[in-house]
Amino acid sequence: MQIRYGYRIELVCQQDLPLITLLDIHPSRRHDLMRPDEMMVTALSDPHRPVPISQYLDQFGNICRRIVAPTGGVALYSEGVVHDSGEPDPVNLAAREVPPSRLPDEALVYLMGSRYCETDKLAAQAWSLFGQIEPGWQRVQAVVDFVHNHLTFGYHFARNTRTAFEAFEERIGVCRDFAHLAVALCRCLNIPARYCNGYLGDIGVPKDPAPMDFNAWFEVFLGGRWYTFDARHNMPRIGRVVIARGRDATDVAMLNSFGPHILQRFEVVTEEVEEAQPVHMLPGAGRHHWHQPALS
Repeated sequence: MQIRYGYRIELVCQQDLPLITLLDIHPSRRHDLMRPDEMMVTALSDPHRPVPISQYLDQFGNICRRIVAPTGGVALYSEGVVHDSGEPDPVNLAAREVPPSRLPDEALVYLMGSRYCETDKLAAQAWSLFGQIEPGWQRVQAVVDFVHNHLTFGYHFARNTRTAFEAFEERIGVCRDFAHLAVALCRCLNIPARYCNGYLGDIGVPKDPAPMDFNAWFEVFLGGRWYTFDARHNMPRIGRVVIARGRDATDVAMLNSFGPHILQRFEVVTEEVEEAQPVHMLPGAGRHHWHQPALS
């Protein structure tokens, strides 16, 4: 299948504003792009005025862009079509845990505590809840089932400082909280887990009436490879398009800004298409959802 995706974000600032963005499709999926999808950046005070962009890869292999928004603010937008297999997330009930002594070096960082995933505060609960479950896929699925049932989802519960332990205690959150708690519990059980964000449209499921947004899920290392799990939806989904991976939301922040600003506009599009058609994220065209990001 083909999936149309895109975004438009507008930031208003009263002085030059340095930015780092993680909004590009991850390098692991770029071979699936039907055409290049370069980020476009224009000054709000003059839409015809381009704003310089530079690019680099961070320590996790994500594509980062550096921008200095001029006084007045900027519009960031991109559009594209990606080819997808149309298959749901893989399931492998036979996948086994890999002991820490045999993990590849690059997986070890995903065993350790991080800003939003406090393994030290959750270790006792993790082993009490899941220590007797057969190691491997069944244990990870038990973690996912627990988080899915333990937390109540709601956009109005969004708080960008909530940690995994706080989500465990408060029993509420958005999809980033579901991912953080599941990641932390898996790490406590010596299962490498990493946080992911990206596009996830309503493909093969009932349409969500809420405005589209970026989504968060997580991956675990089992049987020598990474597998996708989603504690919020708790079912294999079709059409995930990953943007960034990291230890937690700190590593994959959509925008890092170094100065005051106002988020004036935030729109996301993700949908299946029969034929590759351009995404209209320019002013006055296409679908427009005027809302603040749900911190999901």
